[in-house]
Amino acid sequence: MEIGILGPLSAEAGGRSIVPSAGKPRQVLALLAVYANQVVPVPTLIEEIWGSNMPRSSLTTLQTYILQLRRLLAASLGELNPGAAKGILSTRHRGYLLEVQPGAVDVHEYDRLATEGHAEFQAGDDAEAVRLYTRALELWRGPGLVDVPVGPVLEIELARLEESRLGVLECRVEAELRLGHHSEMLTELIELTARHPLNERLHAQCMTAFYRSGKQWRALEVYQRLRRRIVEELGIEPCMGLQRLHQAMLSADPALDTLDTRERPLLELFAA
Repeated sequence: MEIGILGPLSAEAGGRSIVPSAGKPRQVLALLAVYANQVVPVPTLIEEIWGSNMPRSSLTTLQTYILQLRRLLAASLGELNPGAAKGILSTRHRGYLLEVQPGAVDVHEYDRLATEGHAEFQAGDDAEAVRLYTRALELWRGPGLVDVPVGPVLEIELARLEESRLGVLECRVEAELRLGHHSEMLTELIELTARHPLNERLHAQCMTAFYRSGKQWRALEVYQRLRRRIVEELGIEPCMGLQRLHQAMLSADPALDTLDTRERPLLELFAA
């Protein structure tokens, strides 16, 4: 079985899709997949589907959704009875368990690659960190579960994933810059700062890439555009690290040419 969470919901068993057409069964499948190989308690499933508006028939209806999923599994596996399906989607004490092979759910593979990437990043192996981060980011096919109704439980998980995705992206860019790929990263950084107009770390990375590519004026332009937006939208100034990076570029500080962010990220170096 292969299940995709990082984009539209996808799930295949025996070469056939087992994604239900109705919204709530899709929601159940998505939650079981996110926590695959763990027992998901019945109250958690009910909270996800109905929130605080739980109907009296919630338990019976949930059982119906589970039965629908098992039927789809059985059909995809070519079974005439639900025995095999029950082995994959089993009833456990006060909950349900979806059993899959390691790496079968893309979100689990993403988390593994991101964790390994962070370890290499902290160890200073930037080339390996970039490789792992790139593989992790390539698993994303768009916004997570874009075609699934999302309740309070999945909402928390999706928020975590989006925050993680941005953090992985920032670390990959930092590792690329530590490898000296300043000019090569400019196009991507211009796009990223446009997509994340208030992200100070990405803007600091973009400034650094421009500066080290011999385009000091473009680096200063990036800062001014960010500062203007932060002041107008938030009523505050950029963080001290970014302000100090800006001042260092204005004065053409020689330290910028030998800047090493292996021990601390870019903004932390200038916040001290």
